[in-house]
Amino acid sequence: MVTHPPHDPHDPHRPSRSHGAPVPVDLPRIMIAAPMTGQGKTTVATGLMAALRDAGLTVSGHKTGPDYIDPGYHALATGRPGRNLDPHLAGEDRVAPLLLHGARGADVAVVEGVMGLHDGRIGGDGFASSAHVASLTRTPVVLVVDVSRMSRSVGALVEGMAVYDPAVEVVGVILNKAGSERNVAEIRRSLRLPVLGVVPRDDEIAAPSRHLGLVPASERAGSARAVRRLGERIARQVDLDAVLALARSAPPLHARPWDPAQEVTAPRGGGRPVVAVAGGRAFTFRYTETEELLTAAGCEVVPFDPLTDPALPPGTRGLYLGGGFPEVYAAELAANTPLLAEIREAVRDGVPTVAECAGLLYLAKTLDDTPMAGAVPAHARMTERLTLRYPHAVSPGDTLLTRAGERVTGHEFHRTRTTPGASAGTPAWEIDGRPEGFATATLHASYLHVHWAGHPHLAARFAAATRPGNTAPAAPTSAVADPLRHHGDVEARSGLLDLAVNVYCGDRPDWLDRALHDGIADAAAYPDPEPARRAVARRHHRPPGEALPTAGAAEAFTLVARLRPWRRPVVVHPQFTEPHAALEQAGHTVTTVLCRPEDGFALDPAAVPEDADLVMIGNPTNPTGVLHPAATLRALRRPGRLVVVDEAFMDAVPGEPESLADDRAGGLLVIRSLTKHWSIPGIRAGYVVGDPDVVRELARAQTPWSLSSPAVAATVACTAAEALPEALSRARRLTQWREFLQEGLARQGVPFVPSAAPFVLARPGEGVHGLLRERGVAVRRADTFPGLDGSWIRLAVRPPETGRRFLDALTEVRACATA
Repeated sequence: MVTHPPHDPHDPHRPSRSHGAPVPVDLPRIMIAAPMTGQGKTTVATGLMAALRDAGLTVSGHKTGPDYIDPGYHALATGRPGRNLDPHLAGEDRVAPLLLHGARGADVAVVEGVMGLHDGRIGGDGFASSAHVASLTRTPVVLVVDVSRMSRSVGALVEGMAVYDPAVEVVGVILNKAGSERNVAEIRRSLRLPVLGVVPRDDEIAAPSRHLGLVPASERAGSARAVRRLGERIARQVDLDAVLALARSAPPLHARPWDPAQEVTAPRGGGRPVVAVAGGRAFTFRYTETEELLTAAGCEVVPFDPLTDPALPPGTRGLYLGGGFPEVYAAELAANTPLLAEIREAVRDGVPTVAECAGLLYLAKTLDDTPMAGAVPAHARMTERLTLRYPHAVSPGDTLLTRAGERVTGHEFHRTRTTPGASAGTPAWEIDGRPEGFATATLHASYLHVHWAGHPHLAARFAAATRPGNTAPAAPTSAVADPLRHHGDVEARSGLLDLAVNVYCGDRPDWLDRALHDGIADAAAYPDPEPARRAVARRHHRPPGEALPTAGAAEAFTLVARLRPWRRPVVVHPQFTEPHAALEQAGHTVTTVLCRPEDGFALDPAAVPEDADLVMIGNPTNPTGVLHPAATLRALRRPGRLVVVDEAFMDAVPGEPESLADDRAGGLLVIRSLTKHWSIPGIRAGYVVGDPDVVRELARAQTPWSLSSPAVAATVACTAAEALPEALSRARRLTQWREFLQEGLARQGVPFVPSAAPFVLARPGEGVHGLLRERGVAVRRADTFPGLDGSWIRLAVRPPETGRRFLDALTEVRACATA
């Protein structure tokens, strides 16, 4: 678990965190999906929400994917904010928590699907599809099928959808645009699933559309009346009791509701700076969680309407201009000249401003030759081409929201283009190698929509910038071109005090230096790895065929990655990134399973997909320091699956509890490194022990003479029985140093993860990594580990005198940050 210092439970600025395994949550829920787009999902889903609400239930509406129009209709139907569930935008691990958060206090949740049930991101094998979200949230699926041009074929279509993915439970069908009773009867006979409703064609209830799909509910006259009529109709034509029974059959969710107060923290004192958020008919889209994050970060979110309000809200300290359709209202926006002038001056004066898509157009000089705010040096124009993409974006530099090299996920959906398309200085993003958007220390404007629940550090930075004297990026850090290959040795260069590199801080034993010297003396001959193999086997009570010396753990990761054409390799994160990088370099698509801080970064074996044929996990895990129980790791074993446990730091744990290095079960491989504990990072020495068939395959794939003579000598020396007392002594010394460091962090009120390893993962806040560097202290930035952001740092434990110098520097940094 993450350890936090004692605090006043009534302190409104202190997030409330709970630990341990998530308590199962019962949430009746149903997904309305379809075999393809255009079947009437939105009509049925929205009508169902309204009908259930009219029946006296509290209903929570959700939309699969990034769509911002359908949730507007959901909000009208339910009287609650419509919310999005998108694994691409928010991450797989946040989908169930976001569902539970949005459905707090609801009797039932209705999730509308996107496109066809199994249609997801192109090239992603169904990633971010309705089926993917249904699987992540264990939500029963009801299919809406347009039967206007079908009869018995409906049965074949539905049967195929129902059996295609065993992880998705299709429980019923609603027949839409139905014709004659005779044809409906024929369709019913073709189906094995229950028919929950029959909805005849009615063009009067169809929602109007335009160049980017449906007209948003807030723009459409009579939207509330239309949704009410739709609910009345669905109540007559759909068996609500049957739908509710299926929704109540959904299993409990083992997740905690997402909580913005656990993602960002409001500073003490200083009031609540006003963030003006564009709304009204021209700016209809923003994720509800964005406002919740800003509120949790200490801001007062105040809406304004660029069409009608002559001025920004009083005391505005930040501007958020989200999505919408300014092209439809360009003339009216241009006519509100006092507000345009104020926004132009606010941006030029450095008021922190975020603009996404519609906001970018509004800040441009012109939109289809109509004058806009002129705060961004670009002209915007409608085009025939629709831009619709689901990209990963990289920040080219330090900006209001980002730091160089950081990556986010987002989506774009527009028919306009700006000229130029990006700043000649610092673009907002780089997408597919091309610059896009405009950014400075106080401005971030682009076409990309980012769901801040998936990247809460963006909200934290924006909120921090709205406070007086804190509008520039805090402690910018250098770019990381390849985060998966970023290592602590890069951090510790330039003569800094080193708490970044996880190498034991002490002299090598004399016997090890003598062994290395002897290895160099043998360098005239090709190295023979057999003595090392036998030594490793003896160390772990195995026959030699179950051991393989390697050139450090890195070679072992590469050998495993190239061993087979893995169908679904899984890496459990946050952990050392080298296994992930090796798999990607070998051409594999990696599935990430994230351990969450609110769970103490503990692993739930059930989170690993059943079809995973390779699972890689660290123990104790770098950077969290968590020591997973051996029983938990054994529970990962399956027929046809290889479980690889990276025990690079196990020798630093006194007694090596939970180690699987002596476990001779099949399908299990343990990788160890000798370089850290024995202070020999320049001598690449490590080994693999485990399943003899797998070890034999690895040996065949290993490059001849990959181990140098000094590495062979070091392996023999460090695995000998004579080395064990020194190894234990070092481990106990590291434990004392770690306790000193953790006690110091607790005194300062810095959250950290209780560690069993020679390092500690702490969360002192955004920008601390860079501020410590400015004071001559190197710590390992943690935002290059999947699942962590810039508020975390990893600290190598050091002797108390070094630990004290670090803690003094941290005290100075935190005092400056709160001054």
